[in-house]
Amino acid sequence: MKLTTLFGRILIVWAILSSQAGFAQTITGQTAGFENTPNGKIIKAWYTAWEQKDWNLMTQILADGFTFSSPVDDHIKINAVKERCWPNAGMIKTVDVQQLIMNGDAVFVIANGYNTDGKLFRNCDYFTIKDGKIGAYECFFGPGINFPTSGK
Repeated sequence: MKLTTLFGRILIVWAILSSQAGFAQTITGQTAGFENTPNGKIIKAWYTAWEQKDWNLMTQILADGFTFSSPVDDHIKINAVKERCWPNAGMIKTVDVQQLIMNGDAVFVIANGYNTDGKLFRNCDYFTIKDGKIGAYECFFGPGINFPTSGK
């Protein structure tokens, strides 16, 4: 085989592999721009309220009859959320959306969060949007600490 033919084939393989690596990076692409959709803006505001400890923002994005569920909370109302869950906001440093799937007014999110001690908490969150606001929220804890103040 001629050296120029070998070199040409190497370049072609390199170009193919380079383009495939670029296409494989899809997580950012799947969540990029979700904040620009009506439901995406509401979901972004949810995480922003927790990060910024902004109860006023939180109440603005919740629909009448809002319920909050988690492995330790069964469809609790807003007053119970403020009393039992909202104190966790003081321990949240950041929340990064890793995966987001919207199906009409149903939104699934997988997010990594970090508490103020730098410990990871990972959640799968399911939101139901009602009249442009969050009507229901269900949280499923994942690896790491269960929630920012769980002490685990």
